[in-house]
Amino acid sequence: MTKTPLLLVPGMLCSPRLYAPQVHALSDVAEIVVPDWRQAPLSIFDSWDSTARWVLDRMPPGPFALAGLSLGGMISIEIMQFAADRVTKLALLDTGMRGQNETEQAIRRARIRLTSEGRFELVLGLQLARFLPAYRLTDKKLVDEVMAMCLETGAEIYKRQEELAASRVDRRPDLPTIKCRSIVVCGRDDAATPLAFSEEIAAGIKGSELIVIDGCGHLVTMEKPEETNAILRRWLTDSSLRA
Repeated sequence: MTKTPLLLVPGMLCSPRLYAPQVHALSDVAEIVVPDWRQAPLSIFDSWDSTARWVLDRMPPGPFALAGLSLGGMISIEIMQFAADRVTKLALLDTGMRGQNETEQAIRRARIRLTSEGRFELVLGLQLARFLPAYRLTDKKLVDEVMAMCLETGAEIYKRQEELAASRVDRRPDLPTIKCRSIVVCGRDDAATPLAFSEEIAAGIKGSELIVIDGCGHLVTMEKPEETNAILRRWLTDSSLRA
């Protein structure tokens, strides 16, 4: 069986650990590439275009399926601005396409300032409350894995990613131009990119499918790996599903 080239784009503070369950479970149907932010020069985060092009350059030539979570979903849409002809399928996980208002920009820059002052672990604690619902914080194995992922990504990459996120433009007007088979997946209890964000993305991409995972927050790939794996497998392999 021919395997589908699959690009999985990590989110903010996310290392390849974000997709470890998917790499393990889907390797029989996909040739998977997960970019590692630690291998990139910090200068890629100077613009959305340069970030997206660095990510795309991790892929070999030719068509591929594209999936991204949170910031990774936003970067996926940037890739669609100049390489849509190569993307055969699109999956947007726990993400949003809105621009940032002044209040949201100020909050992001406050987190950058705290990190620069040596309070990165405090910032991670704040982010953990956005990443995981309160009822998952007693799951020590999950919390430890998420924290390890954030710590190995590191403060310098995080600051550049926050600055990039603060500058993002509203991509909702571009969603109707997407023609490939698309799914939008969201944890019902996502506090970082609430379900309403996914609903408006699904409404904007004609023929897309919205899939809500119950008992789950922002990190669907880690919180509910088996459900997420099943969703992505169907998306990759079911030829009857067309946008």
